[in-house]
Amino acid sequence: MKRSGDSEGEKRRKRRRLLQELGDQKIPFLGPSDRGFQQLWDSSYSGLVLRRSCSLPAELHSRVQAALLTLRRKGCLLRDLVRVRDRDVFTAVSRALLGEPGHTYRYLDTRLFAIPWHSEDSEVKGQNCCDPDLRAACKALWELNTFFCTDVSQLKEGDRVTQCAKGGEIEATMKCEEGDTESKHSEDSKNSEGGDSESKQSEEGDTESKHSEEWDIESKHSEEGCSGQKPEGEWETESKHSSEEGESCQIKPSEVGAAGEHSEAKCSGTQTEPVALEAQEKPVAQLKQSLSGYHIEDEEEQASKQGCSQPSPPQVCTGPVQFNVTLLNYMDPAAMSQLKEEPYYGMGKMAVGWHHDENLISHSPVSVYSYSCQDDKGESSEGGSGEKACWRIGLKVAWDIHTPGLMLPLESGDCYYMRDDLNITHQHCVLAGDTARFSSTHRVAECSSGTLKYIQSRCQEVLSNLHTDPETGSHSLQALLPTTLQHCEEIHNEVEFEWLRQYWFQGQRYAHFCSWWTRPMEQLEKDWRLMETMTMLFLSTVEEEEGQEEEGRREMAETLLSALTDRHQQRQTWRDRCHSNLAQTLPPEEAPVDRPFWGVDDPSMPLPFDLADIISRVESLLWRM
Repeated sequence: MKRSGDSEGEKRRKRRRLLQELGDQKIPFLGPSDRGFQQLWDSSYSGLVLRRSCSLPAELHSRVQAALLTLRRKGCLLRDLVRVRDRDVFTAVSRALLGEPGHTYRYLDTRLFAIPWHSEDSEVKGQNCCDPDLRAACKALWELNTFFCTDVSQLKEGDRVTQCAKGGEIEATMKCEEGDTESKHSEDSKNSEGGDSESKQSEEGDTESKHSEEWDIESKHSEEGCSGQKPEGEWETESKHSSEEGESCQIKPSEVGAAGEHSEAKCSGTQTEPVALEAQEKPVAQLKQSLSGYHIEDEEEQASKQGCSQPSPPQVCTGPVQFNVTLLNYMDPAAMSQLKEEPYYGMGKMAVGWHHDENLISHSPVSVYSYSCQDDKGESSEGGSGEKACWRIGLKVAWDIHTPGLMLPLESGDCYYMRDDLNITHQHCVLAGDTARFSSTHRVAECSSGTLKYIQSRCQEVLSNLHTDPETGSHSLQALLPTTLQHCEEIHNEVEFEWLRQYWFQGQRYAHFCSWWTRPMEQLEKDWRLMETMTMLFLSTVEEEEGQEEEGRREMAETLLSALTDRHQQRQTWRDRCHSNLAQTLPPEEAPVDRPFWGVDDPSMPLPFDLADIISRVESLLWRM
């Protein structure tokens, strides 16, 4: 653990030193009005596809946007209390997870439990787990998910932009860029050593990473695409934290022909005056030498060659795309006191810092629907007394300071897809507009250990070793092998800390608007209580001296001691989190619940909550052996 902390500290120091050397210099980036933009997109960001708002069915827009507003009105979108560098912080972005029944999404030590979308063939069809308005909203987002699954699967090689049936694309883009150009040259983009856009407020925002005191937080989770997690092998294939000190494949200046130090774009559609890349080449070349000394590459990045803008390796995700969850996000920049500037390119204020989306099936696509509105009534961000700066996404090749960045404005209702290995080799950020914004980020989450069916099957594995006498109701163990003990206790801890405590730490929020998870969690708790009985039986066996081989008994005692020590420490951590100052600020229906918890004299529990005395007994037993 200490080595890991030292390594992260070294990364932070080197990033700060790098930023000091950057000084006022900015790496070039291109927007739609810049010469060379399309060529850059084709050559270095070919996995990105934009679908214009007007190319989607109007009826789908209407249902989806109404659904997003309904979910917000009903209080389904909530800020998460997550774990960052051993401390709790609130996210700046309000979130909800929708998806296949029984699916979860884990990021930053937080497991989100999906509200099931009510599809025609869903397991929840006919169940009265939420009110009609919420069911209709969930079904609308399932329809969007179905549209994305079909649309992404039909894309051909070389597709970049799905145009509207009518003209006016360039004019619309230029109008959007006009409101954003001032942010491209913000003078205070290097003012702070803080993390991404929310770290000054001790909030994770969407880059709630363990590097929240740095400029470029290569997040463990993102708004635009699990988790996180750890979305956040999060499940367990998460991307590790990336670093910006490396080098990678580059595009020659002559291949781009324009730079990212933009002058203002006018609403009339006048092209921005390009700044030649050659003008930026010298300081960037000088940085190359500095970067070579700061190259810290973690194991996963070495394996995947992150940042190389060469053709992607063979696809891992094969067959038709089946998005299984969508992470909904809502952010209102007006409610954020200090959005930070994007530090490397000068792209503007960041709502979400640079990151890879995580916890995904390798090489699976991500589809994002973006909806900007002025208020909860759903008034469009378009028009009005003055032009509003629109939301944008920024992309860059990871481990590369030579390839210019790409900035893409988003009109309300626009969608974009990240295909192939784009999410592995590149990073993206979300640049704030002037209005509130929803995003629905559809993904193929890696849920091999994150579904209700999975954890239920794990419970059955453990309980198959417990025999219950049909007449007396007394319990006994079927097998007493050390390997069996270890397996049972590992699952015991998994049920308690990855499911029960994760669920209750988020308070009553799920039962508050959807009861789908209520009965499954009650059953999980019943199974967990039986596992507590099994631990008691294991302990009794270890403490019995007669009829046992000394070596086997020692092995069982050591295995039990390890499991009990881990359980004791984790219970204390969760208890502290539930009673933290931040947790106490939440309303009752959102406040963490310290559950399971029981008193010393609770006759229904076979073992005490505090395991310190039992741990001492096992340690003493081992000492005497």
